[in-house]
Amino acid sequence: MGKKGDKTKAAIRNGALALFVQKGFKDVTMKDICHATGLSRGGLYMHYGSTKQIFADVINEIMSSLKNQVAIKLENGISATYILDELLERYQSEMLDRSGSLALAFYEYYSSIPLSDDNAMLKQYYQSKEMLCSLIEYGIKKGEFKQVNKEAIVDLLLFSYQGVRMLSGIMPLDNDQIAMGMISEIRAMLVK
Repeated sequence: MGKKGDKTKAAIRNGALALFVQKGFKDVTMKDICHATGLSRGGLYMHYGSTKQIFADVINEIMSSLKNQVAIKLENGISATYILDELLERYQSEMLDRSGSLALAFYEYYSSIPLSDDNAMLKQYYQSKEMLCSLIEYGIKKGEFKQVNKEAIVDLLLFSYQGVRMLSGIMPLDNDQIAMGMISEIRAMLVK
């Protein structure tokens, strides 16, 4: 696909992302995406065959971008504590922001996929875990982080983050207190 096709696909993902945040996954239709992007049905189907394909690309793009940002910082020798603080600030911000959350769409999309070793959410989890474990190893080697069970810390961060994002949409929580407390404790477990 050429540059024009890549730009069109990016426009589709951006338009669809806003819809997924607003409506979740199951209530977004290809017609909605056509309306949001100004494409005809034929134009949309030339690039994507379903909302599942679009959502998968949206998530892959988000994950790849974050993974690449972290990898570049590690390669450039940026302080592990600085990288961690950026990531924790991002997680905290996302836990506090109900309006910009993809949590409902994540749940709806991934719960429709049968549980298996090939599950897309499981792949996302392993990618996130690998990225965060790499950061912790890097921080330990640089002497900025404590010797910790990196996999346990990463699981604590990932499952806490997703739990707060999911539960805050269905029950009244003091997200500020919860998010700040969790992020503060995870940072304290890592940073010397």
